Amino acid sequence: MGLFDAILGRSKPVRPDLDQLFAVPSAALTLQAATGFTPTGRGSVCFAGVEGGGFARLQEDVRELLDADTERGGIPVEFSRDAYGYTWLLATHPADDTAGLVNDLHAVNTMLQDGGFGPHLLCSLIGFRDAEGRALALVYLYKRGTFYPFAPLPGDAEKRDNQLELQVRGALGDDLRVEKDLSRWFPVWGAPGL
Repeated sequence: MGLFDAILGRSKPVRPDLDQLFAVPSAALTLQAATGFTPTGRGSVCFAGVEGGGFARLQEDVRELLDADTERGGIPVEFSRDAYGYTWLLATHPADDTAGLVNDLHAVNTMLQDGGFGPHLLCSLIGFRDAEGRALALVYLYKRGTFYPFAPLPGDAEKRDNQLELQVRGALGDDLRVEKDLSRWFPVWGAPGL
């Protein structure tokens, strides 16, 4: 960052640190002890779709890599599009294999980044549930290199459990790099894996 950037109040964007994802398995243990939420074994990556053969080939490479274990009982990945036109990749593992799920999500993010599509990556999320069936996601913001909790209230209304989100932030503050700017805690209504 140069002198003029400092004078004009511009800041350097945070570089993504995909290795932050590897902190999720231990954070999941903290989350379970503090709130009773356990991993569902489902997680997803969201990115802005790109037209063209290069991106289509990369998407097939991702599918091939993550579906390599389907002959041994692994669950195939699923691609979907949301109402906003974003593409979601859903990966599923046994609920007690958070490390395997994180490895898959990290691999997808890395392949897209290394393929030149890093600017199209939006977020990754890992799903959790409690004994009452309430949903919670830990959302990783690719462009910020931070996490935030997203807790939709049960039912069809798009409302959040802000108290739970703040409780999770407090519980995981030592385990994950939690996004400090609450205005960046975007809702991910209907996200696969939630």
